[in-house]
Amino acid sequence: MTADKYKLNVFINCPFDDEYEPLFQAIVFTVHNAGYIARCALEVADASRNRLDKIMTIINECKYGIHDISRTELDKMNKLPRFNMSLELGVFLGCIRYGGQSHREKRCLIFDNEEFRYQKFISDIAGQDIKSHNNSQETLIKKLRSWLRTETNDSNIPGGRFIYERFVEFKQDLPHMCEEMRMQIEELTYPDYVDFISSWLENYDKLIKNLAESEIN
Repeated sequence: MTADKYKLNVFINCPFDDEYEPLFQAIVFTVHNAGYIARCALEVADASRNRLDKIMTIINECKYGIHDISRTELDKMNKLPRFNMSLELGVFLGCIRYGGQSHREKRCLIFDNEEFRYQKFISDIAGQDIKSHNNSQETLIKKLRSWLRTETNDSNIPGGRFIYERFVEFKQDLPHMCEEMRMQIEELTYPDYVDFISSWLENYDKLIKNLAESEIN
């Protein structure tokens, strides 16, 4: 992997279930709208590889990481919490501490759904700047955008409000895009969703450019 590709990759560590899906969709859209590449375990479907090995490979290839540790509720069936997100956060932080020079330059954003709630169940990360999203897509997008702008020093990243408004438009257009491709939204795989985002953003930017040129002429 080239150094330039490494600097664009953003690892996403979050729950992959129906309840969290709206926030996950917002994260992926924001990362790509900012000009970066969202990476997560869902991109790999190779059953011959261990899941944790897949995750560690992706972490190795990403300079940035987004970790949502908000899912701590007890499972209704097993009466136990889920520790996958905390484990992956630990792997990412360990990579920063014990990896080579490029890994020591990694940066991560940690989300929870309430401010300071994390101190009750993972107090070892107290002192780090944990962001709360309050289960709001708009709040998450704005805070994620601000973090990306600060950590990447990339002045080309649009404002949070602009990205959120784009995301709302994209969600409205997604059913029509799926219909054109003879797909159902619930059938979309992670690669499908990323492809739709990339295509929509490209067409959107072309439309804005054409409108600007027509106004000049």
